[in-house]
Amino acid sequence: MHFSDSFRAARWIRLINLLLQAVLFLALFAGLNYIALNHAWRFDATASRRHSLSPETKSYLERLERDVTITVTFTEGNDSEELTQAYRDISTLLREYSYFARGNNKARLTVRYVDVYQSRREAEALGVADQPNIIMLASDGHTRALRLDELYVIKKKVSREAFRGEAAITAAILDVSSTEKKKIVFLAGHGEMSPDSIDGSRGLSQLRDQLRQRNYDLEVINLSLTRKIDDKTALIIIASPLSRFQPVEEELLRNYLTTRAGRVILMVDPARQFGLENLLFDWGVLVYDNIILDTDPKYMSENGELILSHFLPHPITQLIIDNALFPLVGPTRVVSEDIGRSPDDGLSVKTLVASSPNSWGESGYRLRNAEYTPGQDLRKRNGLGILVISERLKPANLPLSVPGGRLAAFGTADLVTNNRIISGGNFPLFLNTVNWAVDRDTQLNVPARPIERFQLSLSQEELSRLRLGLFLIVPGLVALLGLIVYWTRRS
Repeated sequence: MHFSDSFRAARWIRLINLLLQAVLFLALFAGLNYIALNHAWRFDATASRRHSLSPETKSYLERLERDVTITVTFTEGNDSEELTQAYRDISTLLREYSYFARGNNKARLTVRYVDVYQSRREAEALGVADQPNIIMLASDGHTRALRLDELYVIKKKVSREAFRGEAAITAAILDVSSTEKKKIVFLAGHGEMSPDSIDGSRGLSQLRDQLRQRNYDLEVINLSLTRKIDDKTALIIIASPLSRFQPVEEELLRNYLTTRAGRVILMVDPARQFGLENLLFDWGVLVYDNIILDTDPKYMSENGELILSHFLPHPITQLIIDNALFPLVGPTRVVSEDIGRSPDDGLSVKTLVASSPNSWGESGYRLRNAEYTPGQDLRKRNGLGILVISERLKPANLPLSVPGGRLAAFGTADLVTNNRIISGGNFPLFLNTVNWAVDRDTQLNVPARPIERFQLSLSQEELSRLRLGLFLIVPGLVALLGLIVYWTRRS
């Protein structure tokens, strides 16, 4: 008998066939893992986007240029339910950071989990030996620690309402990875709104906290006293001055904008004389002495506030447009482009936010039974400007493309007061304006994630039925199905 026809040959063929099947299976398994690792598609189906980073965080991670190490000293096996939940929230979030940061070839983001009690030597080497339940971020000698109370929005010091870990961690990454912070100066001396005030209608303390969280360094100065603007100033914010600027102060601001490519955000309220009209005229911006009124209920709230819904596409407004956010503001005056300016002055002036076409600028400040008066009040076919930006792209009459100063003028400062900043698109609109002004064109805000709570209430009878179903009925059905299959195959 020939060897190929023998039983021994058949056994070898069967063995080789099995080995080839095993090799092919392993190759298929390895190939699928390779594809999943390098070409993964991920979808977040949770209602609160629990497993997704905000576009703002993604933009920061894409531009990260220094290695950052995140050390977490929270532990999962903890007697405290609060700390255990914090560990789950943090680990879920940092998993998304690690996944997204893999695409950055300039810098690495490393996440470590250390039990300061069991891994004492490692904790001492990382400088967290005496710091349980924190998140420590480090980059090139810069460190920052985040405590538990910085990661949650706590209501009445008892109940956790939302998890703001992404905002806190992103801000900390920016802090430790930046060589220096951009400096924002708030002007004082003319009754301006203060970033240190907690007053609801004229305080900016919430805005201050939000800007600091985004790695900005804040300072308040009085130009009439200092008579100079620091060279490190990246942006000047003038929030609702109540009295006129002196000529020397206006000249300081003019030099800052023109010769030093400075950046200014001006917010002026109706019925206030602020004395910077000549400076604004140089930048192609006009501010009218009136108040915007609108009789269309679609653009007015029940309390008489303006609902802003007319936007020109721009990095400042794109988030507002894409997410259908509607900023809400109180009394507002008209700001607009100077259409009579010279076309070759090197300025790019745009009206980004406007009121509805039915609105008008009431020059007499009549708020009760007010009506549009032709020849006296202001009305435009495309609505009245509320935010105008001006940017000097090149020196006048020179064929150069040199980035110059930037100016943004709001017809109201009510947009970012403590009472108003949490409204819809108010803070995203102002934050995007700040980021545009200082060349940090990341457009998006990092929202806190609501904490989802579920409670299952069962009576004793319902609990007994559930126990019966889980321990008897389901296993019994599986056993019955097994017997049927066995009897079928035996027959």
